[in-house]
Amino acid sequence: MSLSFDIALSFPEFALKVAAELPTRGLTVLFGPSGSGKSSLLRVLAGLERGATGRVAFGAETWQDGRRFLPPHRRGVGYVFQDARLFPHLDVAGNLDYAARRARRRGAQPDLAGVSAALGLGPLMARAVPQLSGGQRQRVAIARALLSCPRVLLMDEPLSSLDAPARAEILPHIEALRDAAGVPILYVTHSAAELARLADRVMILQGGRVRREGPVAEVLSDPDAIPALGVREAGAVLPATLSSHTDDGLSVLSISGGELVLPRVDARPGARLRVRIHAHEVIVARTRPEALSALNILPVTVTQLRLGEGPGAAVQLRLGEDLILARITRRSAQALDLAPGVECYAILKSVAVAQGDVGGFGGE
Repeated sequence: MSLSFDIALSFPEFALKVAAELPTRGLTVLFGPSGSGKSSLLRVLAGLERGATGRVAFGAETWQDGRRFLPPHRRGVGYVFQDARLFPHLDVAGNLDYAARRARRRGAQPDLAGVSAALGLGPLMARAVPQLSGGQRQRVAIARALLSCPRVLLMDEPLSSLDAPARAEILPHIEALRDAAGVPILYVTHSAAELARLADRVMILQGGRVRREGPVAEVLSDPDAIPALGVREAGAVLPATLSSHTDDGLSVLSISGGELVLPRVDARPGARLRVRIHAHEVIVARTRPEALSALNILPVTVTQLRLGEGPGAAVQLRLGEDLILARITRRSAQALDLAPGVECYAILKSVAVAQGDVGGFGGE
């Protein structure tokens, strides 16, 4: 069943007005700057904010409208906060068992062993909460939310307080959760890297309003999304299949428009992946260059050209069945005479794609 809402919430300095319907499964990222209303929306959906007007429903069940307000414990929502909020007097096993017992009282059947294994918690079960790293605490918090057998999982910037190694440790677990969970997940972040790696769909919030919404590949390849993402963070996501590894430390990925050669990817041949291509790392040429160090020279067709207010230009390029972006100067766009329909080449250095820009494939 889908989660649908059409709500408004007013503060003295801010007004939130959002309407949407989430798919029955998959991960939707709420993206936007601080103060755009992301966490406020999650609190409304969870029933933690009574000041909102409008309607929230899960399938045919109304959670709130002008006459009805279902409290949080009756909505069946799992909530993962920025900080883990574990019970400090219990060990890991105790924290997980608490959630599992509450679910059993409602007649649910939590899979304690399966959830613990999926999040790699087996070696930590007897460990006290103060002995856990930040990444380990967040994994326990996610497991505890799942063991409540939620109908909807809300995740409010779960990685924001972690350092880079801890984020790298936990991202594959969230990818696995995205692909395996049979419930809709709403994930709040202001990190474009997390958005590109995790999202099936994205809602971009600015000033309490939805500015752009849709499948992640569609939104990230739209030049109009660049201001919301930031010039340095803008870029598209490509689905790919790992074809092979080479003897010199590279990996060959099959994409709809040819092949990508990247630094070795930690996956087996045949694995389905998604690759984030930063717009500022893409070079455009009208003719195929020769004697060039870049290993990825791909035939593309210009589909959109958007000139910025400053010296920049955004070029949307069709690469096979997919779309990518290039961020170049207005002068270069004019010198190359770029326009929709023009055939050219997109050039990408292999080392321009970092390990963190390659993740497991997730899609509807």
